[in-house]
Amino acid sequence: MTMLTPRTPTKLAPPGKGRRERKAAELESRTRLAGERLAGFSARPGAQVLQDLSATRNGLTHAEAALRLERHGANVVAHERAPRWWVQLAKAFRNPFIAVLVFLAAVMWWQDPADPGVVILSVMVGISGLLRFWQEFRSGRAADALKKLVTTTCAVQRRAGGAGPTTLEVPMDQVVPGDVVKLAAGDLIPADLRLITSKDLMVGQAALSGESLPVAKADAPPRSARGTPSSEDLGQFETTDPVEADNLCLMGTSVTSGTATGVVVATGADTYFGSMAGSLVGERPQTNFDDGVRKVSFLLIRFMLVMVPVVFAVNGLTKGDWDEAFLFGIAVAVGLTPEMLPMVVSANLARGAVAMSRHKVVVKRLNAIQNLGAMDVLCTDKTGTLTEDRIVLDRYLDVHGNEDDEVLEYGYLNSHFQTGLKNLMDQAVINRVNEAEEVVVDARFSMVDEIPFDFARRRMSVVLGRNSIVGDLGRSEHVMITKGAVEEVLDLCTHMTDRGRKVELTDQLRRHVTRIAEDNNRQGLRVLAVATRTMSAPRDTYSVADEDGLTLVGFLAFLDPPKADAARALQALADKGIAVKVVTGDNDLVAARVCADVGIDVGHVVLGAEIDALDDTALRALAARTTVFAKVNPVQKARIVRALQAYGHTVGFLGDGINDAAALRDADVGISVDTAVDIAKESADIILLEKDLTVLEQGVIQGRTTFGNTIKYIKMTASSNFGNVFSVLVASAFIPFQPMLAIMLLVQNLVYDIAQLATPWDRMDEEYLRRPRNWDAKGIGRFMVCIGPISSIFDIAMFVIMWNVFGANSEAEQALFQSGWFIEGLLSQTLIVHMIRTRKIPFIQSRASWPVMVTTVLAVLTGLYLPFSPLAGSLGFVPLPAAYFPWLIGVLLAYCTLTQLLKTLYIRRFGTWL
Repeated sequence: MTMLTPRTPTKLAPPGKGRRERKAAELESRTRLAGERLAGFSARPGAQVLQDLSATRNGLTHAEAALRLERHGANVVAHERAPRWWVQLAKAFRNPFIAVLVFLAAVMWWQDPADPGVVILSVMVGISGLLRFWQEFRSGRAADALKKLVTTTCAVQRRAGGAGPTTLEVPMDQVVPGDVVKLAAGDLIPADLRLITSKDLMVGQAALSGESLPVAKADAPPRSARGTPSSEDLGQFETTDPVEADNLCLMGTSVTSGTATGVVVATGADTYFGSMAGSLVGERPQTNFDDGVRKVSFLLIRFMLVMVPVVFAVNGLTKGDWDEAFLFGIAVAVGLTPEMLPMVVSANLARGAVAMSRHKVVVKRLNAIQNLGAMDVLCTDKTGTLTEDRIVLDRYLDVHGNEDDEVLEYGYLNSHFQTGLKNLMDQAVINRVNEAEEVVVDARFSMVDEIPFDFARRRMSVVLGRNSIVGDLGRSEHVMITKGAVEEVLDLCTHMTDRGRKVELTDQLRRHVTRIAEDNNRQGLRVLAVATRTMSAPRDTYSVADEDGLTLVGFLAFLDPPKADAARALQALADKGIAVKVVTGDNDLVAARVCADVGIDVGHVVLGAEIDALDDTALRALAARTTVFAKVNPVQKARIVRALQAYGHTVGFLGDGINDAAALRDADVGISVDTAVDIAKESADIILLEKDLTVLEQGVIQGRTTFGNTIKYIKMTASSNFGNVFSVLVASAFIPFQPMLAIMLLVQNLVYDIAQLATPWDRMDEEYLRRPRNWDAKGIGRFMVCIGPISSIFDIAMFVIMWNVFGANSEAEQALFQSGWFIEGLLSQTLIVHMIRTRKIPFIQSRASWPVMVTTVLAVLTGLYLPFSPLAGSLGFVPLPAAYFPWLIGVLLAYCTLTQLLKTLYIRRFGTWL
């Protein structure tokens, strides 16, 4: 049976589902098929695998390798590439409001090509799109610069015709199925391999499984009962998870120690890694930000589509001049449209990205900044985020579970004197002993022999000679020190050390010490046993047969320790209204221990197998009440994210492994780190240069500040514009002339918009930053209707004042009426910036930033100056009498007072302001 033909399904998802569901189904199908193929290779004997692949232990010939490369293609996985710059530029202008502005500009140009409004709108559209394009283009280049390839070649055994095999360094993308690859410590696994030979092989699989400790791999794992290992490669019992197969090494993992050779069984898209990557390219799912902007945009567009025809009809019917009514209707459409919204949003996001870069954060997609502020659930892995991503010796215990320095000493001797490559736990033991103690130990003992670690025994031993020292002359026995898996070491022990005495290890005591080890395992610790044997008849060499009749000394317990600041960072996120859920591929005991240490309320730990048994509805309820998920695979991680989103949460996901890529892509905001695998960085929206929750907290604050300033602009502009149009509607119905010329309306709108350009640089009240913020189209509509007409009350009051007090009640005096309303309208709009920007009393309890103060003062001065400027005649203004200004001040003070009062009532009624 041959398995050389690639199987890359193109349509695996059932029809009739949403795009996100189809992608999820496709990912699940791809990984399942890849897992089934790999499980088949794992279960078959090595000789059969080579035969199926038409390969030999000596490797392929160069000619065969070239043919297979042509047939299967390069050994690369699908990955997301940044679009060409012109495509990115076009996408920067894809916005419903930009479409409206372009339409209005086109209508104005058709009506009058010389209309200055055409230029104004065009500039606004250009600045908005270019600002967004440049920031995302620059961030994309910065993210690409973070990609670091661990290695680009691997050692492959190939033959030239009938000649013997030679080992070559071959580029990874040229590895083909059937190639025999040689592995050594530090190598990245170039493809999916079935092991042929191995020696003390340990592989780091954290990128795929999330397990922090390396795992042992071997070509011939035990098939029979424990203690009777098989030396023949007959395959292993089939497993549904290829990551757990002892005789498979998967692309994306790496060798931490030992050596091996393996035959390539899958490359590129056919690998387990490639099966995930293939479903992660293309259009990204809609996020909270995208959905929110769309809803708010169409809300404001609906207001415009309703109000503009009404104003047009009222003006045409009351004035009889339909051409003038059309022009005025277009001016009202421009006035009602928050034409600066795309630019202000882009400026807000760009400023947020720059601010976050100072905190060592690269923002790849600007929209993610707001999503970060809206995030109310953060799903994160455990290793390196909550923990230090290193192994330390946490405890050294005697047979009763009490700390014992003698256990540490024997553990140190075993780790220190072994000559092979020291694994992470050996290094942790050595690091626990200070230099002064090392000198003493080195003086007391010398190396005689060692029995190296192997996969079947799961232990290693050193034999040491005691050096002659004062008071110990003539003492010549050797001592064997064995360290390894608890069960394997206990099987060889006949005695144990109990408070300095050597006692027989009875069945009762054996159950007692086993319980001590299991208790530590349940606390999330990796436990090794330490035992000794004194050799009364010393010799030069020792073998596995001498590992018998041992005396148990105690246990060494290891863990990946929690970060010192993890608990504080988690509490800070909780204070900001963010619930943290731990989603890890590591085992449940380790996950529960670490989470408890950093202050997370663990509760029931849900395993990946439990998730598979649930439908989407049941999973939504489970995900909402669960804090820790363990032993979850990539598909399950993505399902958890989608379940939380379906429950109404804005979900962030922090991960750095291959197994995190699908969840990173599905989350509202995907967060990775610069040391992550490439596919994780490509799937992420934000890249942290430090894997630190404290950095993330700063990003959350920046995201909420960005969103708050955006909402300020929308509510200021929408309510103010709605009030203006309402005033125009009233004036059009009762005043025999235009209450304001179209050009005046455009100039007023332009000056007001310029006053709001500094909004992205405003500060937010501390209270606003304490909880997640989300788009609320319904709330914005309610705000427009409730707050907008307040300005209309005082506009109408100014109408009455200009009509009765200043005699501006005929067409001959319409310029005076229009000039008076222009100034009052502009100043009231400018004041509303300060009234709306805070729920507190402006200028007293909360002051705007200096850029906002400067721009609003300039807007006020510009409005006051225009009727007296040289431009007054061309714009239709006339100078106002001095008596006008006391009336103006009175109207504005009354306006501020009523607005503050209604603000208080609004907050009391609806519980929100911004």
